[in-house]
Amino acid sequence: MGSLGDRSMHEFEDDSLFTPEAESEKIQRVHGLQNGSVSGDFPSSGNKILQNSVCRSIKTVVFSNKLNLLMPFGPLAIMVHNLTGHKGWVFFLSLLGITPLAERLGYATEQLTFFTGATVGGLLNATFGNATELIISIYALKSGMIRVVQLSLLGSILSNMLLVLGCAFFCGGLICCKKEQVFNKASAVVNSGLLLMAVMGLVFPAVLHYTHTEVHFGKSELALSRFSSCIMLVAYGAYLFFQLRGQTELYVPLSETGNDADHGGNHDDNEAPEISKWESLIWLAIMTAWISILSQYVVDAIEGASASWNIPISFISVILLPIVGNAAEHASAIMFAMKDKLDISLGVAIGSSTQISMFGIPFCVVIGWIMGRPMDLNFQLFETATLFITVIVVAFFLQEGTSNYFKGLMLILCYLIVAASFFVHEDPTPVQTKLLSMTSSFGKFQCSTLLQLTNNPYVTFIYD
Repeated sequence: MGSLGDRSMHEFEDDSLFTPEAESEKIQRVHGLQNGSVSGDFPSSGNKILQNSVCRSIKTVVFSNKLNLLMPFGPLAIMVHNLTGHKGWVFFLSLLGITPLAERLGYATEQLTFFTGATVGGLLNATFGNATELIISIYALKSGMIRVVQLSLLGSILSNMLLVLGCAFFCGGLICCKKEQVFNKASAVVNSGLLLMAVMGLVFPAVLHYTHTEVHFGKSELALSRFSSCIMLVAYGAYLFFQLRGQTELYVPLSETGNDADHGGNHDDNEAPEISKWESLIWLAIMTAWISILSQYVVDAIEGASASWNIPISFISVILLPIVGNAAEHASAIMFAMKDKLDISLGVAIGSSTQISMFGIPFCVVIGWIMGRPMDLNFQLFETATLFITVIVVAFFLQEGTSNYFKGLMLILCYLIVAASFFVHEDPTPVQTKLLSMTSSFGKFQCSTLLQLTNNPYVTFIYD
């Protein structure tokens, strides 16, 4: 990071993919084309400029990052699927192939934020950063894997709130160790409130299920989930309006409120976009389409990978998938924190968690409703309790409006505890869940006996 800051402006101008002279030349040619005053050699020179622009854009986006060496694993996963059908290898290679795509998705979004404000930039980072999880969830929902959808979305929230935010605080605190980094506390408080509202939406269906107080058994829980999902979508829409068109001063970064001298100055003066706005949009479309293709192979291979590796599906869905899917948020949040732009990092990490909890989960419930899938907000007791505790812990860390590397380290360690918990957690099967519901009044002994019988391969239960 320091070597980039020490380079002269002449070096940046030499390395820039789109210099002001080249941009003005292209603008003049476009105006000439529109006015009809085109010279005879314009087609050849115009094509040459276009080819150079495409080559430079590909060089910048594809060949400028060492992580992109993993991109060939995507086509390799498709080849292995067609030739061998080994689910474990297909899942592993697909994850490796998605990882650089998710990171480049974040890079293209970051370039797009140069043409928008910090608030819109954080929203764009959160939206496209969650594209991988939403695409995987829709494919899983289409395949009837409702539990995978629930766990992957839950894992995305936990990963963003603990791992991504923790790494941003930690790396930013190490780089800016001589001062305490600050962020807009008002924005953090609003996001914390939305996360608590999302937790409330998940808690009530779970409590209704485990207390067996439904008016219509098996139907009230689903109806409540769908109603709550619609309410959460309305609340998120109101939040977007409040953020973008309402009291926008609450979301202005502290570095833009005249405190540049106190907080390290304005770093934007020495930065410029590496690709244009339209190139960013084109690359976003390309990366999203390629992620969609690989996501289908990931979903199809989850169960086979769990059996091959002897790893619980809950651990794969909550830990492995979100880590890959959150590569974009991870890279963006750390990069902005190291540049002392903690408000954008917070908008990426916490904003992404808010978007998944208030939009992603309710959206999947509504999509499942349309598809005829019984997707609900009952994430089971263990998962709901994990989310509730995580939101409370992060809310306490954000209440002061400051960050340092120790807070980041604590969040990372909390994520390791969550990961270990899901590694030893066995998700109950539908048979076990139904038996627990049917025999809750029989006492603990009978319930445990029935659970042991369901794990016995020589005992078969036939239920309606």
